[in-house]
Amino acid sequence: MEQKKPEVEVEFAGLVAVVTGAAQGIGRAIAEELHRRGATLVLVDRNAAGLVATVQDLKAPGLAAVHAAVADLADPAAITALAAQVSALAPHVDILVNNAGIEYDLPLAEVTAALFDRVIAVNLRAPFLLSQALVPLFPAAGGAIVNISSIHATHAFLNAIPYACSKAGMMALTRNLALELAPRRIRVNAVCPGYIDTALWDEWVRSSPDPEALAAQTQALHPLGRRGLPADVASAVAFLASRGAAWVTGTHLVVDGGLTIRAHP
Repeated sequence: MEQKKPEVEVEFAGLVAVVTGAAQGIGRAIAEELHRRGATLVLVDRNAAGLVATVQDLKAPGLAAVHAAVADLADPAAITALAAQVSALAPHVDILVNNAGIEYDLPLAEVTAALFDRVIAVNLRAPFLLSQALVPLFPAAGGAIVNISSIHATHAFLNAIPYACSKAGMMALTRNLALELAPRRIRVNAVCPGYIDTALWDEWVRSSPDPEALAAQTQALHPLGRRGLPADVASAVAFLASRGAAWVTGTHLVVDGGLTIRAHP
């Protein structure tokens, strides 16, 4: 008698994940990983063309649905409208990934108040407002919020003051949300990526006087011998959103190839 093969469990089947900054880079990789594991997706970005491309690439017969929601998260009114759109698209939210972020490589003297405020608005205020708006949509069984912070939150780098402040604030937001939402069984954690190869990273390297030297220098900083890939961050997010992390909340997971364990560069 032929033995019946066990069914393959799709870990996030039936769950709905909202992912911000999903048009490219780390956000797109997170969307791909959660969808691969069975989650229905609501993807958010202000880049409409990139967002549509991501949705079209992920959609396939027999797989969970993928929805697009265009929004500028620097605008509180846009977040209110986004929450209403999410509520209309999905009966509940089980996973929220606050990934959208912006960064400017500028020295102190060139950072204007308007620029500083925009970085804080997108990188810190938006995750707070999104969490506030979407938590009511989480089921009684709870769920997971994963915030994408950075090694900039705990280590100083030149020309990164607004970004570093926003990411350090996100770490505080993560801990306090975790405490407040624990009775709701909503776990809140952060991922702190190091240098990740994305289109924005490539643009930064190309803008340097010696791109080849900069690429080699940054690669050599990592004990594991390479810079990170968006998929490395996506795997960490999927773990923190999974049942495997059911007793993990209020903490951060560093994904940096060992960069920050070095005593010196």
